[in-house]
Amino acid sequence: MNLANKITLLRVLLIPIFMIVLFSDFNNSNYIAALIFTIASATDGLDGYIARSRNQVTTLGKFIDPLADKLLVSTALISMVQLGKVPAWIVVIIIAREFTITGFRIIAASEGITIAASPLGKIKTITQLIAIISLLINNYPFRLVNFPFDTIMLYAALIFTVISGIDYIYRNKEVLKTGEK
Repeated sequence: MNLANKITLLRVLLIPIFMIVLFSDFNNSNYIAALIFTIASATDGLDGYIARSRNQVTTLGKFIDPLADKLLVSTALISMVQLGKVPAWIVVIIIAREFTITGFRIIAASEGITIAASPLGKIKTITQLIAIISLLINNYPFRLVNFPFDTIMLYAALIFTVISGIDYIYRNKEVLKTGEK
């Protein structure tokens, strides 16, 4: 197993640690959970960079990297529903988009089509990560000036999630036409 895949597996292993810390009842556990989440999130860019720069892109990496990303974000969002920080309907929309695009990619792959990530998808990911971190740290430092940065980022993430999903399918609609007679 190469270094990039090991880093991706580290991201997966950090997920239960993140949850344990998040739901622990000790001082500043949410800040420590935010740090763990941030480290796990940072491994996403790192593993991709290492895989590409060392020409070590593998089938395993192509499978576990997006899975690790979706598990990390879904875990954080579902946890925050339980904590009362995020409305469930927002999480349902975000996770539904992820399932839809994953299914879409599976269809494309079965037809021998590779679909690259779009700039909107990257913005979606960044806004989701910023929203989650902001929520985890209780909107610090913005709460000191009564600025709802965490809420704004959550809705920005929701908007980019929907728009990027629509764009993804629209730009690759030929995938749905493959195999039609």
